[in-house]
Amino acid sequence: MQWILYLLVPFVIATIATPIVKWIAKDLKAYAEMNERTIHTKIIARIGGVAIYVAFIISMAIFMKADVQIRGVLLGGTVMFIGGLIDDLVNLSPKKKFAFQIVAAMLLMFYGNVMLDKIYLPLGIVIDMGIVSFIVTFFWITGITNAINLIDGLDGLAGGICVIIMIVVASLSTIDGRTDICTMALILAGSILGFLLFNSYPASIFMGDCGALFLGFMVSAIGLMGFKSSTFITLGLPILLCAVPIVDTLSAIVRRKLSGKRFDEADKNHLHHVLMRRFGHRNTVLILYAVTASFGVAAYLYILNRALGLLCLFIMAIVVEVFLEKSHMISASYHPLTSLVDMIFKKKAPVAEETKDKE
Repeated sequence: MQWILYLLVPFVIATIATPIVKWIAKDLKAYAEMNERTIHTKIIARIGGVAIYVAFIISMAIFMKADVQIRGVLLGGTVMFIGGLIDDLVNLSPKKKFAFQIVAAMLLMFYGNVMLDKIYLPLGIVIDMGIVSFIVTFFWITGITNAINLIDGLDGLAGGICVIIMIVVASLSTIDGRTDICTMALILAGSILGFLLFNSYPASIFMGDCGALFLGFMVSAIGLMGFKSSTFITLGLPILLCAVPIVDTLSAIVRRKLSGKRFDEADKNHLHHVLMRRFGHRNTVLILYAVTASFGVAAYLYILNRALGLLCLFIMAIVVEVFLEKSHMISASYHPLTSLVDMIFKKKAPVAEETKDKE
């Protein structure tokens, strides 16, 4: 019953707060830009992340007692939210936006002492990273933060994926006895769900950078807290749960590098854009929800049966690779796996014909 409250209270707060934020956005003229890269065709408020943040902070104050780690998460998340909100209102340069990310990451690592100092691998292997942990943790935080921000391109997409990730994290945390992580994940999920009532297709409000950057930071932070010093694979499961935004981000970096563009230069070849051109807006969002949920199920299967979990992951990795190659999402010349398959079968074909002739 208590877990239901962790979802319900922030859900109600966000549901009440979002229309208020829409009214404030109208007064501030905080609307989403429309250009050749955007897909919306009407004026829509873009600071909906305020409702998510308010619902989360109030609910955290109600349900949780803040220790040093939680304070580090809240302070870092607040800095990230403020940076995103300023960008939504006045359009910060990429360097200034990244400066906020640096400050947020430093607060989480050095004030909250949330650090990936050891990596736990199968077969009882433990890697103590020492001073390298600072670098790995920093890139994990900023990488996931920007990955979530990049997939915020369709109505309800980023928010829905974050909800799925948080539900899976909450479920896995109960197995490991981390009730604090479970509570925080459910509160964040409830905050997003209330906002999604207004952000699902067709959206009447966007979360903006204040929402996307805040959610990205929270996903990265909760992932570190939930699987640090855990019997789970320390980074494997968080990476698995964030597979959709990670694959999308890495593909975008490689794609832009190959085409001679800056890695932060926007385009319309993200994963959701590729799918939308074939399946439409609503169906694309549902497909990516299903993919994220599938990776979550694979993570859960790994906990129950490692062999079965690894088999599922291998199959899903092959499917993802084939999709990237067939969709030309990275480049029309990128097809290592399909080229290898073609080469193997082409080599076998003449042998078969030669045998037939001899007969």
